[in-house]
Amino acid sequence: MINRLTAGAAVCSCNGYLARTDALHLTEIYTSLAYERLKRKYEYIRKIYETSGENWNQTFYTLLLRFLGAPNNSDAFETLASRAGYGTVLRYAQSPRTLEALLIGGSGLLEAYPNDEYTLDLKREFAYLAHKHSIEPMSPSDWKTTNIYPHNHPVIRLAQAAAFLAQREFVMNNILECRTPKDVAQLFGVGASDYWVEHFVPSLQSASVVKRIGFSKSNILAINVVAQLQYAYGSYIGSDRLRDRAITLLETVPPEDNAKVRKWAAGGVRPKNAFETQALIQLTDEYCRRQRCEECPVGRRIIKSVSAGL
Repeated sequence: MINRLTAGAAVCSCNGYLARTDALHLTEIYTSLAYERLKRKYEYIRKIYETSGENWNQTFYTLLLRFLGAPNNSDAFETLASRAGYGTVLRYAQSPRTLEALLIGGSGLLEAYPNDEYTLDLKREFAYLAHKHSIEPMSPSDWKTTNIYPHNHPVIRLAQAAAFLAQREFVMNNILECRTPKDVAQLFGVGASDYWVEHFVPSLQSASVVKRIGFSKSNILAINVVAQLQYAYGSYIGSDRLRDRAITLLETVPPEDNAKVRKWAAGGVRPKNAFETQALIQLTDEYCRRQRCEECPVGRRIIKSVSAGL
């Protein structure tokens, strides 16, 4: 039996069994896996916290940039967060344009496009900031910009980040207070500055569209930034209230729709919320991909049922 399970692990072939599992036992499975994922994410966030000089604001800032763009640019965004740190951001929090120069200039992406008056001004501003704060800009080649949805272009995301960071004080407190997807959407629902209304990339004019962080992206931030940070910080200070708030938030965010979740959906698994999709992602990453069927909460149940002749 174990050989059959491991052979089908790569395609999540247990999805049919999971789809037939009664609600009570399914909840047990989801809860076990979701808490495993939260604990794993806590260890990941603790590492960011430690490398950030034990600064929770820098930790949040790193997570925000990492999950603000497309997944294939996550590492590039995290690198930028370390080069143009939150301490420097705070110095210019009253000036969205300066923050744009800091973030977009630091990304190196201004060098990848022709110049206009606005981008030349950003370049001059960044040159001053780079000299003053010893910031080494990234290379445009560090970023993936082809075959990317225009609203998810890293330049647009950085312009939105600049607008968000310029209007918010006590960011950590705001994050910890979020209870619902609506709270998160209101927190992050900012638009990039006026220049970007007619630009998706520097200097190349486009049709007028307000570049606002939408509900889809705010839900991603709710799952991967807000809830994870609430759980991690709650674990760090020993607050059950914050950990419970993280769980409640995940239970109210709609289920994720990605390749991992769709593999389970193909067999009839229908997660109701992000808490359950996070459980399925944990199942995929930690058990199916590694063929750990004997240790898997689903695999163990299948083996037990077969052994019992059920």
